[in-house]
Parts: sequence; structure tokens; C-alpha cells
Amino acid sequence: MTSQSGPVTPVPPRRVEVRHLKGQAFEVSVRGHTLITDQPVEADGDDRGPTPVEVLVVSLASCVAYYAGRFMERHHLDREHLRVLADFTMADDRPARVARVHLRVLLPDELSRSRLEALRAVVDHCTVHNTLRQPPEIRIEFG
Repeated sequence: MTSQSGPVTPVPPRRVEVRHLKGQAFEVSVRGHTLITDQPVEADGDDRGPTPVEVLVVSLASCVAYYAGRFMERHHLDREHLRVLADFTMADDRPARVARVHLRVLLPDELSRSRLEALRAVVDHCTVHNTLRQPPEIRIEFG
């Protein structure tokens, strides 16, 4: 397959490795970085790290923050005190899932209406948000 700019080069897959530590805790390794996921004490965990669901929300919120920060950088705006708050609610029916995520982008400076709308358009299309809108194919194998 070719495009106007030449042949399309396939993007190589990336790898995340997850291994059991103890109890409900797992060590996650990606590109030389490590984090721990666990469950809260009330869910039989030791609360050594965020839950996988919290990591999902963290991914979305930090992706929005990254896109907002890049927008602000491109427009020579202060991003030093940029923050994103994320509240989420679990569904009360099955299957178990996050039902709602509310993100609030806290800007260090007030933006004009047109610049705020431009920022909204940018952060609304962060990679994680796009992935949730158009879910990837997921295949689980055992072996």
C-alpha cells in the first residue's frame, strides 16, 4: 500500500509485561519503567499501587494533560501549573466497567473563548481518548 508520500511503514508492536508479585499485586514493566498495580485493602489487596482501572483513568487524564501542555507550549502560554483532575464512576450493572469519567483541565491562566475552544478540540482527541472511542482489537491467547 502506498500513499502520496510513499510506502506505508508498519508500526512495530510495543510490549508491556505484567508479572505477579504477591496477593493481588502485579509488577508492570514497560520501556524500562516499572509500576505496581494492586487492589485496596477492602478488596483483599495490600494497596501497594493503583488498581488497573485507576491506571486506565490515569492514562486518559495524563494524555489530556500532555495534549493540553503541548498546545500551551505551541502558543507560548504558561503550563507550569497546568493540572487535570479526573473523577470516575463504576457502572452498577454488568459487565464490570467504568461508566463515566469527568475530566477537569485547570489552566494557570484564563484563555480567550476562541483559544479555549481550540484547546478543547486538541485535548478531546488525545490518543487515549481516540482509543476509547474506537476500541482496538483485543485477542487473548494462553500458552
